[in-house]
Amino acid sequence: MAVDPAAVIVAVATALGGLVQGADLPAPVKDQATQAIESFQATAPATNQQVDDVIGMLPEQLQEPAKQAVEGASNAATDAIDPYLPPPPPEPPAPVPAPAPPPVVEAPPFRDTYQDAYGDDGADIPFGGDASRAVTSFDAAFPGGNIAPIGSIAVFVPWFNKAGALCDGITPPIIAALYNAENGFRYGPTAPVSRTGARGPGQFMPGTWEKYGKDADGDGKADILGVADPVMASGHLLCDMYGQIEEWKRQGVVQGDTLDLTLAGYNAGVDAVRRAGGMPSGAYDYEHQTQPYVKKIRDSEAVFAAILAPLSGSDGSIGSKVVEAALRYLGLPYVWGGGNINGPSGGGFDCSGLTSYAVYSGTSDTLALPRTSETQWDIGVEIPMSEARPGDLLFGNWQAGGPGHVAIYIGNGQMVHAPQTGDVVKIAPVFDGMKVRRIV
Repeated sequence: MAVDPAAVIVAVATALGGLVQGADLPAPVKDQATQAIESFQATAPATNQQVDDVIGMLPEQLQEPAKQAVEGASNAATDAIDPYLPPPPPEPPAPVPAPAPPPVVEAPPFRDTYQDAYGDDGADIPFGGDASRAVTSFDAAFPGGNIAPIGSIAVFVPWFNKAGALCDGITPPIIAALYNAENGFRYGPTAPVSRTGARGPGQFMPGTWEKYGKDADGDGKADILGVADPVMASGHLLCDMYGQIEEWKRQGVVQGDTLDLTLAGYNAGVDAVRRAGGMPSGAYDYEHQTQPYVKKIRDSEAVFAAILAPLSGSDGSIGSKVVEAALRYLGLPYVWGGGNINGPSGGGFDCSGLTSYAVYSGTSDTLALPRTSETQWDIGVEIPMSEARPGDLLFGNWQAGGPGHVAIYIGNGQMVHAPQTGDVVKIAPVFDGMKVRRIV
C-alpha cells in the first residue's frame, strides 16, 4: 500500500496537535486535548496488523480489491489532512568536513535514542517532530517541564535508588530524569514501541538489551517492558559509559563534564562522544536532539531529587507521607477555596486546601487542620528555616492578619504549593521571608 492506515493516524494526530497548540485555549483544555491526541496516536503501531487481519478473514477473491480499497481510502485521507500538517523541519545543514578521528576503542553497541526511536525526520513524534510543543498538565508543575504524574514515577523509585547506587557519578535523580526524557515512565504491554524497535521505559534496542537486559527482580525473565529490569539495565549501561568516558578523559582524547557526556552517549552512542572528543556537535541531530536532551535531564535533576526524597520513604516519617500526599496532585489547577481534608473540590486546590488534605492524609486521617493559612499558623511550633524538614509547613505573604500563603517543605530548599489563580500545584524554591512551623 502506498499509504498505510498507521501513517494516516500519525498524520491525523500531527494535524490535530498543530491545531490545538495554535488555538487560543485555556491551558487545562489544551492539556486534556493533547492527552487525547497522544492516546489516539498510540494506536498507530497496531493498526496495520488489524487491517491485515480483517482482510485475511475475507474470501480470497475479495482480498485484493479490499487492499486496493484501503489504499484508496488512505490516500484520500492523507490528501485531506495535508493542508493542516505543520511544515516539515528544515533540511539538516551539510556536515563540516573534519579531520579523521583517532582509532576508536571498542565499546559496547549503543544506540542513537532519537534516530532509532523516531527515524531521521522525527515523523513519529507528535506535533511534527517538534517535541517542545508537546504539552502536559505537568509542564507548569516543575522548572524542567514535561514531568509524568507522580503515580507513574512512584513504582520506579525503589529501582532508581538501587540502580543509582551501582557506581559513583550516576545517581537516582539522574536516572529518573533520563527515564522522564525517554518515554515518560510508560511501561507494560501498552508501552509504545518505536518504528525501529526501541522498547520499554528505557527505550532499548534489541542488541543493547541482549547485552544489558537481566532478570533484576527475580521473576524468572528479563522483561524489557517492565520496571525493574530496564532500570537496572540502564544503570549498568550508564555506569559502563561513565567509566569509559573517564578513561578517555585520562587519555586526553575526550574533554567535558563526564556526566553530560555519559547522557549524550545514552542518546547518540558513546562512540559519537569519542569521535567528537567531547559533546557530539556539528551534525543536525547532535545540535537539535542530543544537546537539548542532555540539558533537559540536567535541568530537571534537582526536581527529581526533590520528588524521590519523600517517595523513597527512607525515614518512614509522617512528614514524608505528608509530602507524598501533596505530590499526588502536581499539575492540578489552583481553585480559590478549593480542597479540604478529603481532597480537591471545584476542580482543584487553593494553598490551604492542599495543606489540609496533605496533612490529614499523611497522618492517616487523624490531624485535621483549620481551613485557612492564617488559622493554620496557630498549629504546631515555629522553628528556624535552617531546621526545616520534609512535611513542615511554610508560611509567607505576610499581611496584617497573618500569613496569606502556606506551602509544604519537601527538602533541598524546595516546596510544593498551590500558588494562585491561573497556576497549578507545583514544586518551587522556598520564597524569601517564609517562616516554618512543625505540626507533625
